[in-house]
Amino acid sequence: MNSLPFAKCLSLAGLALLLAACQTFTSPPKDKPLEAQRIAWEHRRDGCQADDCALINVDTLRFIEEPALSELIESRLLAMTDDSPDRVPAATLQDYEKEFLTRAGVRWATYLQAKIIDQHDQLTVIELSSYLETGGAHGMPGRGFINYDRQQDRALTLQDVLLPGQEDAFWRLAAQAHKHWLVQNGFAQDAGFVANWPFQRTDNVALKKDEVLLKYPVYSIAPYSAGHPELHLPYAQLQGILQPQYLPTK
Repeated sequence: MNSLPFAKCLSLAGLALLLAACQTFTSPPKDKPLEAQRIAWEHRRDGCQADDCALINVDTLRFIEEPALSELIESRLLAMTDDSPDRVPAATLQDYEKEFLTRAGVRWATYLQAKIIDQHDQLTVIELSSYLETGGAHGMPGRGFINYDRQQDRALTLQDVLLPGQEDAFWRLAAQAHKHWLVQNGFAQDAGFVANWPFQRTDNVALKKDEVLLKYPVYSIAPYSAGHPELHLPYAQLQGILQPQYLPTK
């Protein structure tokens, strides 16, 4: 049987090692936490030197290893700037800055932020925050989450992580957590509050390492003064409701 010369074998082996090293460098393990680059700036309207100048403040993230996540964060932040039914969100944050500062009045301000609040197993959890002030009695805040599955290279919805047929069971647990929240905050005995601010579902669900967090918009289940109500669901209660791969392993 013919065999390759020894030197050629060494050459092929070296090439294989080099290719493997390149693949390792360009494709980081999907179970490792992502490294984020922080991108932050604050700009005021050109030529304005007063204390009440319109301004925009952006504090966001870029992921070199996951450009799809970077793009998703930007699009979600831009969606949170939609303050009127007939307004189309800008294509980029830079476009939004130009548009906002052009139309902004005195004391107008907008704040947009993205930050990592947890990384565990194959998940990176991002919290999105916004605040828009247009000269009224108070500004309007917003919140949102991205649960990014690094193995699938995509953001998860609640339907993605629930076992089939378990959506109602999940929201029953959330309703119980809401009752606990009412007691903790002294609202449970206030019949008017309970009637005017009933429990409802939310899209703002974060799969943190130690719990599932639900964060509600202002004016949803409580008045503005209550801020963003939070409900907490321990994973021990979610056995048989969440798919096993989304139950933390550590």
